Amino acid sequence: MINAQMKSTEELMRVLPMELQQEVRDFVVFLIEKQSKKPRGKLRMDWAGALKDLRDQYTSVELQHKASDWMAGEQ
Repeated sequence: MINAQMKSTEELMRVLPMELQQEVRDFVVFLIEKQSKKPRGKLRMDWAGALKDLRDQYTSVELQHKASDWMAGEQ
């Protein structure tokens, strides 16, 4: 049994078979890319109120379903 608390990451990696070492490298690259992604801009709210003329025809849940259908290109 390896005392993982006493070893560096490099020392622990050397114990792994090569294919698992590659998985660790891939995961580290993923973490680096994830960290460096640019934050998204502010949410646009220009759609707010766009369906208010339909509020007497549909419930809010029905409107949610209709809006999903419209965004998916169904009518």
